[in-house]
Amino acid sequence: MRNCQIYTFAFALTLMLMIDLANCVPVNLDNIDAVPSKWSNIKSMNRVRIYHTASLLKDGKLLVAGGSDYYADAEVYDPVTGNWTLTESMSASRCWHTETVLENGKVLITGGQDETVNYLNTAELFDPSERKWKRIPNMRYKRIWHTATLLKNGKVLIVGGDNDSTSTTNGCEIYDPVKNSWSVTGSMNHTRSQHTAVLLNNGKVLVIGGSPVTDNFNNCELYDPLTEKWTLSASMNYPRIYQASVVLKNGKVLVAGGWHPGYSDHKTTELYDPSTKIWTLTGNMTQERDESTISLLEDDKVLVAGADKGSLHSSSSAEVYDPLTGNWTAVDDMNYSRAGHTQNTLKNGKVLVTGGYGNGYDFYSSAEVYTPQKTH
Repeated sequence: MRNCQIYTFAFALTLMLMIDLANCVPVNLDNIDAVPSKWSNIKSMNRVRIYHTASLLKDGKLLVAGGSDYYADAEVYDPVTGNWTLTESMSASRCWHTETVLENGKVLITGGQDETVNYLNTAELFDPSERKWKRIPNMRYKRIWHTATLLKNGKVLIVGGDNDSTSTTNGCEIYDPVKNSWSVTGSMNHTRSQHTAVLLNNGKVLVIGGSPVTDNFNNCELYDPLTEKWTLSASMNYPRIYQASVVLKNGKVLVAGGWHPGYSDHKTTELYDPSTKIWTLTGNMTQERDESTISLLEDDKVLVAGADKGSLHSSSSAEVYDPLTGNWTAVDDMNYSRAGHTQNTLKNGKVLVTGGYGNGYDFYSSAEVYTPQKTH
């Protein structure tokens, strides 16, 4: 009797499953997002920081240095533990300086402004293995709002910037890590600061836009390390300062947003082709941006986040550019509105954003991570 009841129950269960399976709708697993894009808060830094610098070290950790309120200290983020650790302090407090990872893994810091509003020509090196800073010879010029670009020969090109409260320079110099020395190199055709600079695949450096804005700065220049000379390149379609720039995997340069008195903030973007030396407009961003940050993702798409909205206000929005379509797509907002922040792509493919300011005098020590969308 018990066996008969078991068989009857088993038959009924099988029949129910067959009916349910017959009514099921097939699911296309290819359309399911394995990991949707999102922003996640992580541990905050030990200091509130705006106009600081950040760079990815050879071991995958992130070094953050300086920033307002005019800090001389720095800290390192470990993506494995999720912790921030203060290093010893630099020789001077700095904001609006540059930070460059050298081929030997050390980090070069140059220029900036200190707590007494002095413009600096000092430079120093951070050794990640010892977590210590060391002063090196001074640059020839005091500089803020300049750029520093690691060349293919391992040297660092320092370009332009303001060297006092009323003067912008076209002067450039080279740091040689082997000799631990500075040398003057060719001057640009125009003085400029608040520009951007990128290393092209051919080894030349493209310098883009900048101020003084009275010079209608849509022009660009190319530096050749072999000749140490500058040549004017094709001008952008729009003048820009505070724009964001990045080299794509195909070697082209994407420039996004920026500001100019005649145009206000830009949502326009352009592509520079080194083979033709021509700028072409590509898709507009979903909103106007200046002082936004930019980074290349693992899939060759580009993430832009935050923006200055004037009067110490900022934006929490972010968007992604697809080079294959030329289109921008809004993604989830950051947890905080930010400008004056930093953005770096980590070795795990995620993007780390640190510090900056929100609305009013709301300055941040907070940090958050963007996880790009991935599909099967």
